[in-house]
Amino acid sequence: MKLHHENGKPYEDIISYKRVARRLLYFNTTRPGITFVTQQLNQYLSCPTYTHHNVALGVLKYIKSCPGKGLFFPRNSSVHIQGFSDVDWIGCKDIRRSIYGQCFFISTLLFRGEQIKN
Repeated sequence: MKLHHENGKPYEDIISYKRVARRLLYFNTTRPGITFVTQQLNQYLSCPTYTHHNVALGVLKYIKSCPGKGLFFPRNSSVHIQGFSDVDWIGCKDIRRSIYGQCFFISTLLFRGEQIKN
């Protein structure tokens, strides 16, 4: 489904939509498969519709239906995660939209200041 501003009746409770859409951003670290739809849902924070809200709920149902499918990072693991993100607020002059990017590096960290293995 392609999401647009004109996808139906406006959703009245914008605050709850923002809460769900922004919390989905945290799942991107362990669920990289939802990154695209999360980015799409966060484009409509100012004027969501019921279609956008239903898609967000569908993503939550997907996450709940398969809890063991994400990436798992145990506390005592030697895996090291570095994450970087950047936002260009309305930097694209053609469409006047924000551009968001993120990058995560997962590697094994060696002790005592040695190099990181990729």
